Amino acid sequence: MSAVLYDVPGPRTRRRMLVYSVIGTALLLLVLVVAVQRLADNGVFRAGQWEPFTDPGIQRLLLQAMWSTVKAALVAIVLALLLGIVLVAGRLSDRRWLRTPATLVVEFFRAVPLVLLILFLFLGFGDQLAPLGRLVGSQVPNAFGALVVGLMLYNGAVLAEVFRAGIGAVPRGQSEAAYSLGLRKTQVMRLVLVPQAVRIMLPAIVSQCVVALKDTALGFIIGYEELLRQGRLIYT
Repeated sequence: MSAVLYDVPGPRTRRRMLVYSVIGTALLLLVLVVAVQRLADNGVFRAGQWEPFTDPGIQRLLLQAMWSTVKAALVAIVLALLLGIVLVAGRLSDRRWLRTPATLVVEFFRAVPLVLLILFLFLGFGDQLAPLGRLVGSQVPNAFGALVVGLMLYNGAVLAEVFRAGIGAVPRGQSEAAYSLGLRKTQVMRLVLVPQAVRIMLPAIVSQCVVALKDTALGFIIGYEELLRQGRLIYT
């Protein structure tokens, strides 16, 4: 008996897979036990090691830092998704005067190191970007604005390519059939291609949003009160 993509394993293969799964799980548990034992030998689980985290001031500082991290990530992700939609619309346009600038923007911001981009925005446009930080109540609005706009530009350019690849992955016959029915390009994109492409590109979108969340740690270099900076402050 065969499935579409592979042959259904027989009884011997299933037994062999079960044995391998049991052995792999046992090895993983063994590694976990050894790791926990090594941590215990080094005193990681002693009460004194965790005593600073019982201090209300440190707890409050960590919670504020976590909220600052999440706040910057959420704003950056929303703006990056919107920017990605605008850029991919330009890249897929039939008009060259839209397609060329969109392509240049995508390729430029994908190539620029994110750290340098954030520093450039903070040092050159910190005051202009401060209203974005004040809008969400950030204690350092210029750093918030530079961090969020830097993340928006970089991740928006990456998401534009994700969107383009997802739309391009839809079988060509779908759009040809839609055009044969007399639909315009915007209707084909909105009614036929995008609904199918969302399922294809959703894992990549989620992955890039996680990257944006982790990249908020780069706010450390411009004094933004995210989790890494506040943790370093507690350690010091």
